[in-house]
Amino acid sequence: MKQVLIAGAGKSSTCLIDYMLKNAKNKWRVVVMDSVAEAVAEKIAGHPKAEAAIINIADDKARQALVKNSDLVISLMPPHLHILLAKDCLEFGKNLITSSYASDEIKALDAAVKEKGLLFMCEMGLDPGIDHMSANQIIHSIQKISGEITSFKSYCGGLVAPESDDNPWHYKISWNPKNIVMAGKDGAEWIENGKQVTSDYLGLYEHSKKVKIDEQHGSLAYYPNRNSSQYAKLYNLEHIPTFMRATLRHPSFTKAWSYIIKAGLTDEKESFSSNGHQYKEWVSWKTGLENNEQLQEAFIKKYDVDEKSAKLLEWLGLFSNKQIYENKTCSSAEILQLLIEEKWYMKPMDKDMVIMLHQVEYERKGVTTKLASTLIVKGDNKNYSAMAKTVGLPMAILAKRLLTMNDLERLKGVHIPNLPEVYVPILKELKKLDIDFIETIH
Repeated sequence: MKQVLIAGAGKSSTCLIDYMLKNAKNKWRVVVMDSVAEAVAEKIAGHPKAEAAIINIADDKARQALVKNSDLVISLMPPHLHILLAKDCLEFGKNLITSSYASDEIKALDAAVKEKGLLFMCEMGLDPGIDHMSANQIIHSIQKISGEITSFKSYCGGLVAPESDDNPWHYKISWNPKNIVMAGKDGAEWIENGKQVTSDYLGLYEHSKKVKIDEQHGSLAYYPNRNSSQYAKLYNLEHIPTFMRATLRHPSFTKAWSYIIKAGLTDEKESFSSNGHQYKEWVSWKTGLENNEQLQEAFIKKYDVDEKSAKLLEWLGLFSNKQIYENKTCSSAEILQLLIEEKWYMKPMDKDMVIMLHQVEYERKGVTTKLASTLIVKGDNKNYSAMAKTVGLPMAILAKRLLTMNDLERLKGVHIPNLPEVYVPILKELKKLDIDFIETIH
């Protein structure tokens, strides 16, 4: 019997693990690896085809033994840890699936992976993942009818569903909170009206724009995401006038978060001894403002905070007397993460929502067509969230395919899912699982 190793039992793993166990039958068994025993136990729930492996991923001997004894490795670990599993998979001849962006370290393994006859499929989650598959399906279908694409814009956001939206930030955490704090930190690059455009970290949030989703969900704010230009090349659209990939948030979120950035509260380098200190003491230390009853007022004046954003920052607890519960030296980013985990937590029956929108303009026989393709997925509850579905299920479907079929034998090396032989069957099965796009043309 084959063995699948799933590394990581965090928020996004629930639906992946469920799918792999439901489809295991007599074909494979599932080993779930994580350092937190409770998280693994909750996910596998005593299933006869499941086994827990409670190890620290930095334990080379234990980790390598698990990889060696597996037929396929699926990594949901934080992005910087994928390389550990990638090197193990290369050494022991195992295929690898991850949901994160393909790092330069993993890309550098491409030739060696090909030589070993292996497949490392990266960016196989939601964004990146479903965005690549659905976008390329649209692009290739337009190219088949000899249409010339002139503009491609893709937006995606993990949000809170309207029925569970009960805070002024209109946001709750359904995925890795560290990634929320770090989002946009490297700035962004995209192509707009024939020009290469760049923005720094603050500019992304300070100058976010709006896009209309549909009549029900109205408009959301967006900011360009990472380096869109590299995907223009991967999508074979590097010569079109406009190409952008962007992240969706509520308009009030992006505005208020820009002041958090201005104040340096996402700083990863400086450290603050949180032992016995309050959140307002951290803000005072970081901003150089005096820690007294006028701290909030002084913060608003120093950073020219608008009235609505000031209320959001107050609600978040930046100026509160509440003690920071981690008694250790932390970076500002780590303290901010603690705070948002306290304030933006999902209650057991809360529902999240994933929205993805592709806007494509193309010309054919002198006629300009505008196409919009929209995906809206709601979670069932905190554990079976929309984020867990959309991140986990694409990986699970590909994993089942690799374990049971040989139709991807020619696909070797480090890849993302932008080829028809990958995305056509996966999108087809996702549709059966109610992860489906609605297209409108005008």
